[in-house]
Amino acid sequence: MTEISQRSRPLRVLAAMSGGVDSAVAAARAAEAGHDVTGVHLALSANPQSFRTGARGCCTIEDSRDARRAADVIGIPFYVWDLAERFREDVVEDFIAEYEAGRTPNPCLRCNEKIKFAALLDKALALGFDAVCTGHYAQVIVREDGTRELHRASDMAKDQSYVLGVLDDRQLAHAMFPLGDTVTTKDEIRAEAERRGLAVAKKPDSHDICFIADGDTQGFLAHRLGRSEGDILDESGNVLGTHEGAYGYTIGQRKGLRIGTPAPDGKPRYVLDISPVDNTVTVGPAAALDVDALTAIRPRWCGAAPTGPGTYTAQLRAHGGETEARAELVDGALQVRFTEPVRGVAPGQAIVLYDGTRVVGSATIASTTRARAGVA
Repeated sequence: MTEISQRSRPLRVLAAMSGGVDSAVAAARAAEAGHDVTGVHLALSANPQSFRTGARGCCTIEDSRDARRAADVIGIPFYVWDLAERFREDVVEDFIAEYEAGRTPNPCLRCNEKIKFAALLDKALALGFDAVCTGHYAQVIVREDGTRELHRASDMAKDQSYVLGVLDDRQLAHAMFPLGDTVTTKDEIRAEAERRGLAVAKKPDSHDICFIADGDTQGFLAHRLGRSEGDILDESGNVLGTHEGAYGYTIGQRKGLRIGTPAPDGKPRYVLDISPVDNTVTVGPAAALDVDALTAIRPRWCGAAPTGPGTYTAQLRAHGGETEARAELVDGALQVRFTEPVRGVAPGQAIVLYDGTRVVGSATIASTTRARAGVA
C-alpha cells in the first residue's frame, strides 16, 4: 500500500517544488491520486538574481521558473513564497555559528526542520491545507490505531530519512512523500517525468550546499568570519603548520591540511580536533578518529520518546551506513555507545536512531569518546 493511498479522502496538498525532477514527479503523483494540489517554490536565496552554477543549488530564479513550468504541465496552481529572511536566520546563520564554534552542522537537516516542516507547514495549515508534499525518498506509515511512523524509503540507495529525522508527531501527520515507496532507479524517475511531459526530466540533480553556489565552503566561511591564522598541531602539541581559520576544517578531514612534514610512520594524517578557543587544529593517525561513545543533545522523536535503554541502529551522515548502538536518554541528553567503534564523528552532526526501518528520532552530537586509549 502506498503512502498516498493510505489517505482515505482527497486532501488539500501544498507541494514544495524545488525546480528539480523529484519534487515535480512527487507533485504529479499527488495530483494523479486525486488530491487538490497547489505548487509552491520557496525563494530562499538572498540574491534573487543568482543563477545555478552547473548542478549546484536548488533555490534560484532558474529553479523557480523550472518549478512553474512543471506546475503548468501538471495543471496545478503555483506560487512563489519568499522565506529568504527566515532561511537566513534559521539555516545560514546557524551554519556559520556552528562552524565558528568548531562544530560540523548539516544545513539540509536544519532546513527540513526549520523551513520545510516548520515555517512552510505552519503557513500551509493556516491557509487550510491538509498536508505538505515533498520529493524526499522516505515513507510515512499509518498504523491501525492511526499513529504515524517515519520509515526508510523502499529503495535504500535513495533513502533520505536521515535528513527527516527531526520531524515530530505533528509534522508527520501532515507530511506526504509520494516517492518513498518507489523501488526504481533515478533514470526511471526521469523517464516518468519525461512521460509526463516535465521538462525537468533531464535536469541535473542539485548537490552541495544550496546557499554556497560555487561549493567553496571554506571561502564562504572566510568571507563571513574573516581569516584568522592559527597552528596545526600533532597529538603531542608540536606545531606542524598553520591555517587561516580553524572553522575551515572538519573532523576526519584528510586533504588540504597544508602540512609539509610527513608523519613518522609515513601514513596520512587526519583532523582529530578543532579548538576555536585557541584557534588550533590537531591532526593525527586514522586510528585516533575511532569513537565508541557519544553524547547528543536536543533530541527530537518521530513519535513517543523511548523509555529506558534500547538497542538501535544509528546513522551519522546523510549518505553513511548503519552501525549498532545502545542508547538511553539521561537528564535530557542522549547517551550512545556503539557495539563497534565508528570513525570520523564530529560534534554538530546529527545522529539518527532506527528500529529496523523505522526512524526513532534524532539528536545533535555534542561530544564524543575516543576508542583509542590516551586520545581526548
